[in-house]
Amino acid sequence: MKKLALIIPCFNEQEVLPVFYQAIDEISRKMNTYKFWFIFVDDGSSDHTLEILKKFSESDSRVTYLSFSKNFGKEAAIYAGLVNAVDEADYITVMDADMQDPPELLPEMVRYIEEEHYDSVATRRVSRKGEPPIRSFFARMFYRIMKKISDADMMDGARDYRLMTRNMAEAIVKMEEYNRFSKGLYGWVGFKTKWISFENVERAAGETKWSFWKLLKYSLEGIINFSSFPLKLSSWCGLFFTLVSVISIIFICVRKLLYGDPVSGWPSLACIIVFIGGVQLFCIGVLGQYLSKMYLEIKKRPHFIIRESNRDESIIRIS
Repeated sequence: MKKLALIIPCFNEQEVLPVFYQAIDEISRKMNTYKFWFIFVDDGSSDHTLEILKKFSESDSRVTYLSFSKNFGKEAAIYAGLVNAVDEADYITVMDADMQDPPELLPEMVRYIEEEHYDSVATRRVSRKGEPPIRSFFARMFYRIMKKISDADMMDGARDYRLMTRNMAEAIVKMEEYNRFSKGLYGWVGFKTKWISFENVERAAGETKWSFWKLLKYSLEGIINFSSFPLKLSSWCGLFFTLVSVISIIFICVRKLLYGDPVSGWPSLACIIVFIGGVQLFCIGVLGQYLSKMYLEIKKRPHFIIRESNRDESIIRIS
């Protein structure tokens, strides 16, 4: 029997976990020709998430939980699951516990890999029903921008919900960068990918942990990690304003020689100075973002620290 690992990042998901576990348990019984392995990654939850996962593991030997020492973020949780699953599982799936990633799609996803020989099957939402309009607008803009400025293949509405072969999962794990953006990494490594579309599904219980500002910060992480366009934009801004200043100097000199018109308008000059200063600070800030990413990479800190697990310590992989 082929082993199918499900990696489920969890952060304060006590309300939805029982519903989610029941759903994946039902799917696993229908797909009884596969050996299922549920890897729950507790990302430093402050509620009863860990206690619930312990109860699951006591009654179900297929359940493994990895509990972080603090909140390292969803990307670290995904990476922890991949690192610990890649040596043993034939197929690996990443999915959220909020039921917005329909478990009933799993049989179809497996079929595409086995019958049509895809390396991964990814999912995307074709609608954003139930989301605030402003969030939907900026999400669509983000994917459009990334397609134009990045070399990573990113689909509009892409979810982290994805089934992949061990070969592809190994390629992802080998990319040990500290600043991770999984959607970009999936596209960057390539491999033959099948996309499945589905209507947006609202959370089964609990509240989303992704505020607008967290999503905005996450999108900026993706842009910086997979594109040097902001640096190029800074250079173009510098070149543009240099040309504007040279043309302005020539214009003022010619006007003085021809018409004897004295230089005037200090308020407008003050505004121009403030504007140029703002552009300079913006460009320095862009450069600083890239330098900060390099700083974090150079320090080589671990992506995550596991405080507790029901998995044998000799088997647990920490990176």
